[in-house]
Amino acid sequence: MILPLPLCLFADSLSPPVNVTIREVKANSAVVSWDTPEGDPVIGFAITQQKKDVRMLRFIQEVNTTTRSCALWDLEEETDYIVHVQSISMSGTSPLSEPLRFRTPKEAETQASKSKDEVTMEEVGQTTQLRAGELIIIVVVLIMWAGVIALFCRQYDIIKDNEPNNNKDKAKNSSECSTPEHPTGGLLRSKV
Repeated sequence: MILPLPLCLFADSLSPPVNVTIREVKANSAVVSWDTPEGDPVIGFAITQQKKDVRMLRFIQEVNTTTRSCALWDLEEETDYIVHVQSISMSGTSPLSEPLRFRTPKEAETQASKSKDEVTMEEVGQTTQLRAGELIIIVVVLIMWAGVIALFCRQYDIIKDNEPNNNKDKAKNSSECSTPEHPTGGLLRSKV
């Protein structure tokens, strides 16, 4: 049983939305869409969602007049729902549209019927989290590699500086080197 909205002014010339349909029905969400008759001065829409056999209503007011659709969220799986749509103008609201009844499937049925190419919002969130995790791992690995390369270069310089036969010794002429027999220099510099 749908309860009328209290204190609503009905516009005499405003027609209710037509072609109200439900699509993308999942275990916990669905999308309701509709058309409006031409010429109606619509400034918004009101959607009422009700569980069958329950008196509570969810009232959604949609001010976007170009999309002509609204997402229904927080639905329960395997539950019957009734949806109405009303047009809103400056002078009031239209009568309710014809009731649209639909039933949400089980979560398992939703997963089984999903095609390979279909991506849900939850999966998009998981993909973003996965990419962020992968990015962190890549940055850590790059920092570690930079540290390893820096350590290698430092060790290479230390080894190169401590090398006994470095380039400075090679550049000296053998005649300039002193020996135990000739402490003042080589054979050419010794005094006779």
